[in-house]
Amino acid sequence: MDEKNFVHELKSPAFSGIIFWAIFSLLGVFSEPRNDFFKESMLMTNLIKQAAVDLVKGKYAIALTGAGISTESGIPDFRGPSGVWTRDPEAERRAYRVYAQFQEDPKRYWIDRLTIPSLLGNLDQYAPNPGHLALAEMEKMGILKWVITQNVDGLHQKAGSRRVLDYHGNAFKLRCVSCGSRFESGDFDLKKIMGEDRLPPLCSGCGGVLKSDVVHFHEPIPSDVAEQSLEEASRCDVALICGTSAVVYPFARLPQVAKQRPPGSKSVIIEINAEPTPLTERGISDYLLQGKTGEMLPKILEEVKGLKGIKK
Repeated sequence: MDEKNFVHELKSPAFSGIIFWAIFSLLGVFSEPRNDFFKESMLMTNLIKQAAVDLVKGKYAIALTGAGISTESGIPDFRGPSGVWTRDPEAERRAYRVYAQFQEDPKRYWIDRLTIPSLLGNLDQYAPNPGHLALAEMEKMGILKWVITQNVDGLHQKAGSRRVLDYHGNAFKLRCVSCGSRFESGDFDLKKIMGEDRLPPLCSGCGGVLKSDVVHFHEPIPSDVAEQSLEEASRCDVALICGTSAVVYPFARLPQVAKQRPPGSKSVIIEINAEPTPLTERGISDYLLQGKTGEMLPKILEEVKGLKGIKK
């Protein structure tokens, strides 16, 4: 082909089409990761909006929270890659013996609690994060009826939540093993009681022995909390599952109970976790917002405010 004919071919519509096809194909290859990111971002935005719609439409929403929401405040978890028990397996073995020790020798139990540093450190030093604050604000708006938490750190209460069921107890409270009454730990000068050799502390109501409100391994969940948690899970039509895979029983029953509504009614289970969990895989959650609770919950809250006509 001579130079004149070659130039003519370059100008032909057929050749121009090939060039454009090649250019757009290359652009498609190079932009594919960006397109995937854009699609994922749009999907997440839509899920956040859907969660807000479900919460506003629901008549009785609850939240079930676990370690994932507390680790975002800096509190170490137990079984994660750098968890307390991952780094110190012997500490986990000791934890399994604590309740038996209390039953056998309450005085020794209290001496250990007052002299051996806590595995979680000083919980007073931790503050609620945006996830805790968002749940507290949803409660104030009347959207959220209860928070049922596996965490013992009291951060939901610090954030302003008033309707909290501490499923595994609260590290800032004491509980009478006889009558079930609870007391703020600050109501007792435990160091002074130990110095006067008056351990264990006793209930001011019935004279029974007090223990930490924290539920230890092999210890039954207190009946009042267990019963009300089941009642709230049965009653809800929307459940936010925040920072928990819900595999530890009996807490793990609660998402299943929330899912099993009477005939003719339906509940929506919204999961917010960093990674898919057995709740995702077993279809208990209706959809997963994959990410940090401290990022997702405030975004949901803003959408809820928009739907309710509340200025942001």
